[in-house]
Amino acid sequence: MAITREKKVKTSLRPSMHPYLNGAWTPNFDEYTATDMEVIGDIPKDIDGVYIRNTENPVHEALGNYHPFDGDGMIHAMSIRDGKAEYRNRFVRTKGFEAEQLAGESIWAGIANGVHKSKRPGWGAQGFLKDSSSTDVVVHAGKILSTFWQCGDGYRLDPYTLEQHGAESWTPVDGISAHPKVDENTGEMLFFNYSKYPPYQHYGVVDKNNKLIHYTPVPLPGPRLPHDMAFTKNYSILVDLPMFWDPEKLKENQHHPHYHPDMPTRFAIIPRYGNEDEVVWFEAAATYVLHWMNAYEEGDEIILDGYFQDKPNPPPIEGLPPGPGKLMANIDLASLQTKLHRWRFNLKTGEVQEEHLDERVLEFGSFNQKYAGTKTRYQYSVWNKPGWFLFSGIVKHDFETGESWRLEFGEERFGSEAPFVPRVNAKDEDDGYLISFVTDMKENRSECILVDAKNIEAGPVCRIILPHRVCSGTHATWADGPTIRAYQNT
Repeated sequence: MAITREKKVKTSLRPSMHPYLNGAWTPNFDEYTATDMEVIGDIPKDIDGVYIRNTENPVHEALGNYHPFDGDGMIHAMSIRDGKAEYRNRFVRTKGFEAEQLAGESIWAGIANGVHKSKRPGWGAQGFLKDSSSTDVVVHAGKILSTFWQCGDGYRLDPYTLEQHGAESWTPVDGISAHPKVDENTGEMLFFNYSKYPPYQHYGVVDKNNKLIHYTPVPLPGPRLPHDMAFTKNYSILVDLPMFWDPEKLKENQHHPHYHPDMPTRFAIIPRYGNEDEVVWFEAAATYVLHWMNAYEEGDEIILDGYFQDKPNPPPIEGLPPGPGKLMANIDLASLQTKLHRWRFNLKTGEVQEEHLDERVLEFGSFNQKYAGTKTRYQYSVWNKPGWFLFSGIVKHDFETGESWRLEFGEERFGSEAPFVPRVNAKDEDDGYLISFVTDMKENRSECILVDAKNIEAGPVCRIILPHRVCSGTHATWADGPTIRAYQNT
């Protein structure tokens, strides 16, 4: 293995018994470039691109209580071409990260604390948080865009070198939420944001050359907490969920989410370049949804798949004090009872139909992005270790036959979100691989695995051993190599 280690960042973080600061969530402080890594099996020669995962990875002692979604953004990237792989990891040099590097300590408190804990005004919907750009990651117009779940600037990096290109120049005043969507068929990126000020939500379109070409309000009744969006060929779908900050406490600048089971989940369907007067609203059963899967048009209907929470306000995990127990439950898929779900919206009649597609606890889905916005036959989800924000395996669904298949990562092995990787010159929808970073706590190491998507039960076709054990994180993406290079060569 050939390894280059970058200069270590400044850190004031001490060893901790916090469940999300040790074990598989132990933070990393080293940045590496690695080639000629140990490989168990053979790296397929029929894929070309980059696997990119974002990570919440704190470097300083928290001001007050630490929440696992507070950590600084760290991008891990595995580029693969011609049967060879290169690995890199870099912190996202956000404005907040750089300020805290200069200070040598935390300046901003996280979401589990009050406004008064932060030493300076911050970013995002709450206004006092650090935009750590640690939640989501996509590749658009040849560059990585990392984003923060409560809205921020959005940061650009080179997909191959992880060279930093700074904050996105077209970012609106209310920022960019996590989960912008890239339409690979047009090259456009669709995004939304939300805030505490009327109209509370906006939606926009960025073209294939990274120019903001459309931006409009999609008004909400008050401050809300949407987390994701979806799109079809002609429409975008945003949501008004009955989980939002308590209005009375918000008057005192306290941000306490409260679930309203007596209120419906509302869906805003808007033409891709539509304005607020073209939004059509639909009402469905009350829930909270972290992530959508895919959406498509079929006759007069729009079909949307996502993860319905049967218990959006779960009780604290048993055996823990109420505060920590509630924090743990709120990020535990098993406590939330997240189920793969389908909504059908009839644009002509206004009717809504919905149903669970699987009664197992599943979330963090992926599918072949070439089919985004159109009907998909295959989808892939993960399940978690009960009580923990740790992923234990993958389920593949075939919605044509109704079959499903399961791959468990193994005992004390925890994976990442696993995007679909098309083979070069793929012949059909599932002709490719699933890719994931897996942390093996027994072996005290991490690896990048590739699994044949047509036969996930066979397990990894190869395992690329990383130069260090990486911290668990949230979202990941796969980006096509020829598309990246086409942008870099223009």
